Order: sequence, then structure tokens, then C-alpha cells
Amino acid sequence: MKQILFALVLTMLAMMGSLEAQFNPVAGCVVDANGRCAPNVILSATPFLRIVPDARSGALGDAGIASSADPNALHFNSSKLAFIDKDMSFSATYTPWLRNLGIKDIYMAYLTGYKKVDDLQTIGMGFRYFSMGEINFTDINGNPTGNGLPREFELAVSYNRKLSDNFSAGLTAKYIHSNLASGQTVGGVLISSANAFAADLSFTYKKKGNLTPEGSEWTLGGAITNLGSKVTYTSNDRRDFIPANFGLGTSLLLNFDEYNSITFLFDVNKLLLPTPVSRFEVDEDGNIPVDDQGMRIQNPDWDPDGDGFPDYKQQSVFSAALSSWGDAQGGFGEELQEFNMSLGIEYWYDKQFAARLGYYYENPLKGDRQFITVGAGLKYSVFGMDISYLVPTNNQRNPLDNTLRFTLQFDFAALTGDY
Repeated sequence: MKQILFALVLTMLAMMGSLEAQFNPVAGCVVDANGRCAPNVILSATPFLRIVPDARSGALGDAGIASSADPNALHFNSSKLAFIDKDMSFSATYTPWLRNLGIKDIYMAYLTGYKKVDDLQTIGMGFRYFSMGEINFTDINGNPTGNGLPREFELAVSYNRKLSDNFSAGLTAKYIHSNLASGQTVGGVLISSANAFAADLSFTYKKKGNLTPEGSEWTLGGAITNLGSKVTYTSNDRRDFIPANFGLGTSLLLNFDEYNSITFLFDVNKLLLPTPVSRFEVDEDGNIPVDDQGMRIQNPDWDPDGDGFPDYKQQSVFSAALSSWGDAQGGFGEELQEFNMSLGIEYWYDKQFAARLGYYYENPLKGDRQFITVGAGLKYSVFGMDISYLVPTNNQRNPLDNTLRFTLQFDFAALTGDY
């Protein structure tokens, strides 16, 4: 099973270089052989960078851009850490992967923490590690070619500062390493490790109110994450994008009394990557135009410079980020399909016991991830623990189907009595 899954990963990498789907200008979408709209998913290298790493956000439908700050803020919006009250804390999360298929050695681990420098500044650090277990490599004839331990990791350091009583900004620097099949040869091409550097830019705005007797707080957060260098797994100069992302989130905290509070959260995310351009077009009758020799006529937007490689893949990182807001072949309607939404509700009793519920939606033509999440949290003295559970709401399989995730948090302020 793992060999099959790993082959799918390599196939996905190959697909990032060539898209054979056909675009129908009349239908306004990429179509299949029957003329029906087909998925046109945005692909990138190192997709593990977009996996929500902690159980708390995992229970809130993957919402976390504007949630209250904790050590896991580095993934969503590190600028939240500038508002945190505690002096120092760290957390550890373990996420089993594909357990619903009986695979036991694929997982993601996430270690992160922060330290307040003063009332205005906070430093954060994080380490994300994704292990794909042990793989037995074979050639095209099924002969063994050795064993491997495919793995990826990310190191992150962030600086966050209050710019006013209500506004903060954050900057995160990252190093990314991806080793999928280093040393193996596929189609005569030697596979190597991929490396990249990236940065996150984020902001948070908070405003207190009096919607409830004990007060309320509205938060707005935004972040551009994983904006960094392109990568390659081979010696050629054709590189792939890492998953740069724009996220905007808001939350409303309502304190009903001394013991009870509830927070409503809503996040929107969009990848800052070019939408794949189909290699061929079909007309309104579903036919692919051909030339005088009977050869299919290539979509002129696929390779305008004629070098045999799609031009949308050859953009610079910043050019792709800017053009990603309006480059879909299907126009504005397809652009809207590329926004993913997260909804979450978090209830706390006495700031010790939490119950969480969330929902995540992704358009069926852009990945079709749709699921409900539930979870709980407990804080006691020095320690905190969060758990989450994911239930899909459609036929699309999710690597976290029916899987429990755990996060442990250690609060140094509680240990020292410094609140």
C-alpha cells in the first residue's frame, strides 16, 4: 500500500509539469472526455506545509488565523503572539496519517514555542517533521532497488511586535527540506532532495467591546505564508512552486459570565499559485481543433514561448502570487472556486474545559475536501491537552479520516506563578 501511495506522490510531481486536460471556452472550465467540467486542482511541491498541525485548530475546521494566541500560531498567523500574556510556552502535536488504511508509520510531528522579549515583542520557533515511513523501491519490472525513508521538514523562526495597543505584525523565516526518493532514478533521471527558503508576513487587529456583560473581543487577522523559492527534485532547471498562501480570518469572543465564553471563527484561504492552463482547447461541440496534418492544435496560452514547457510554471514567485488573483481560464467564477472556507466554534468553561466544532469546505473542482471536525481541550496547572477528530461529509477520502490528533502544551508561566 505504501508503495502505491508513494507512486502517487511521484505521479503528482510529474503532473505538475504537464497538464493534458482540455479547456472549453463555452463551458468556462476544464472538461473531461464527456464534456463535463473536471477538476483543475492547483498543485505544488511540499504540500505538507499546508497541513494544519495542531489538534485545537484541527477541531475548528482548520480555522486559526484569528483564534486566541498559543504556540501553534506560527502556522497560521505568528503576529498573534505579540498579544499573548504568558511569558513562555511550547507545545507538541502528533498527527497519525492514513491510519484508516491500516498504515502505522506515516505521521507528522510539530514542535513549537514562544518567548516574550518584553511587552511589545515576542519570538516564536517551530519545527515540523513529516515522515512517510519506510519505502521499498523497485524498478519498472518490480526488481528491488533499495530502501528509503522519505521525509520532509520545516524550521521556522518568527519575530512579532505590537505596533499599537490594537495592532501587531509578524515576520517568519523558514527553511524547508524535502527528501522523497533521493538517490533513485526514475525514467533515467536521478532524483535528489529539494530545499527552499520562505517567509511569512502577518498582522492582527483586536478590538474590545461590550456585547456581553463580561465583555467581548473582535479579532481580524491576515497572513501571507510560504512565500519562497521554487524547488526541484532533479538536476534540471524546471522548478515547482511551494504552497504560498493568502489567508484572512476573523473571530468574535463573547464572555457571558465569569465561567462561560464562546468564540466564533471564520477563515478564508487561497493559494498564491498559478491556476493550471490546459494544453488543448475544445470547441462548443466538444471537438479538439486539428491542423492540416491532423495534429491537435495546442492552446496558445499553454506555451507562448514555444520551449515545450508550460509558461504558467515558469513565472517568478512574486509574479505568480500577483497573477493568481485573475489567471483562471474559467474567469472570475473559477477564481472564486479557489477559495477555501473554515468555520469554527469554541466553548470554554472556567478557562479549563473546552468543546470545539468546525466545518471545512473546498470546491469539488479544486480538491473537494469537505469535512466536519470535533474536539475538546483541557487545561490543568502547567499542562494543557487538545484532541480532535475528523469526519468527512462527502465521498472524498481524507488522510485524517476517523483519526484522533493530540496536542500537549506546557506553560512555563503556570510553573513559575508568573501570570
